[in-house]
Amino acid sequence: MTGLRSAVDSGGRGERVWDTSGPMDPDRKRRIRLTVALSAALLLAGALAYTSFSASSEARSPSQLARSATPGQSYQLTGKVVAGSIRHEGSTLLFRVRDRSGAASVPIRYTGVVPDPFREGREVIVTVRKQGGVFVGEKDSLVTKCPSKFTDKQSGKA
Repeated sequence: MTGLRSAVDSGGRGERVWDTSGPMDPDRKRRIRLTVALSAALLLAGALAYTSFSASSEARSPSQLARSATPGQSYQLTGKVVAGSIRHEGSTLLFRVRDRSGAASVPIRYTGVVPDPFREGREVIVTVRKQGGVFVGEKDSLVTKCPSKFTDKQSGKA
């Protein structure tokens, strides 16, 4: 049987020691494992939630960035690709993104993978940094939104 027991040393003093000579109770072993596993899962879930929320940033419109973007800081830009603005210079894609419901737009220089549905009038999200008068897109950060997922079914408007 495991547990506390009394022992007498050669000096005649009694002290309490753990008796580890017998096997541990299987039910107690399961409870300990479950407690350790649930504690680890809770700790990992908390770390994941903290990391997710601290790393997220709100998507900004072109008019917001044109007014208040700080050079060198990273932003998520969302808006529509301006008609007639798409140009290619080697491996660099140049285009403008405008507000969904306005005319304000900003120029984008982007290098990386371009999604197949990318075209004029399509809503996009791209991570950018301001460099001079241009916003430079982070490599492979360009995403297009599917129009069917973002339309109001009653009115048919995006």
